[in-house]
Amino acid sequence: MKLSTWNVNGIRASLNKGLREYLLGSDADVICLQETKAMQEQVDLSFLQGYSAVWNSAEKKGYSGTCILSRVPWKSEIIGMGIAEHDREGRVITTEFPDFYLVTVYTPNSQAELARLPYRLQWDAAFRGFLKDLERKKPVLCCGDLNVSHQEIDLANPKGNRMNPGFSDAERASFTEHLEAGFVDVFREFDKGPGRYTWWTQRTPDARARNIGWRLDYWLASDALRPALKACKIRDDIHGSDHCPVEVVVG
Repeated sequence: MKLSTWNVNGIRASLNKGLREYLLGSDADVICLQETKAMQEQVDLSFLQGYSAVWNSAEKKGYSGTCILSRVPWKSEIIGMGIAEHDREGRVITTEFPDFYLVTVYTPNSQAELARLPYRLQWDAAFRGFLKDLERKKPVLCCGDLNVSHQEIDLANPKGNRMNPGFSDAERASFTEHLEAGFVDVFREFDKGPGRYTWWTQRTPDARARNIGWRLDYWLASDALRPALKACKIRDDIHGSDHCPVEVVVG
């Protein structure tokens, strides 16, 4: 089974920048999208045959949001985490497949000067608890924009970005707690090298061309799924957003 995750930074704009071609050309069984910034009725995906969609849009229009597209039937779905204070921004969708739960997430950004860091850390703890609750029933495969670069190897300029949003000590430690809770950083199971990024700032026009980036987009898997993990690849050849897709093969 092949699955893909991609923060599209606005699905309506991204469809005209490369997302449409990616969807039509992809052999992924499931495609998870984050930061859709749209309601389901605002997006025409009729060109994409064979996939069913589940959406979770933010209450605030044009903000956040997630979507899962699957050509494999799922058994059940959960919208959000069941926690009112965390479920207003459309950040989490869970679909249940026979062998695992699939969770896609768009983790809150801690924002300039770490203004939203306290909330972000509360979110991380709640989300980790949500994953562990699911795991009591069956293994979990989680993907999305986690808005953190875990180690110095995960961004091009670690010294210059120390304590910036996405590379604060607290956010990095919180990600470590995900791993200590029993989840595997799937990409690092297959590739431990430097220079592998999934996001490039648009504030620097040539950042992507020069590969001055961050790894913010992840696949996490319950340790029980480790034997089933076959491949994980960052698709930095795919354009259409300031992020790129990350694909995983499980079987």
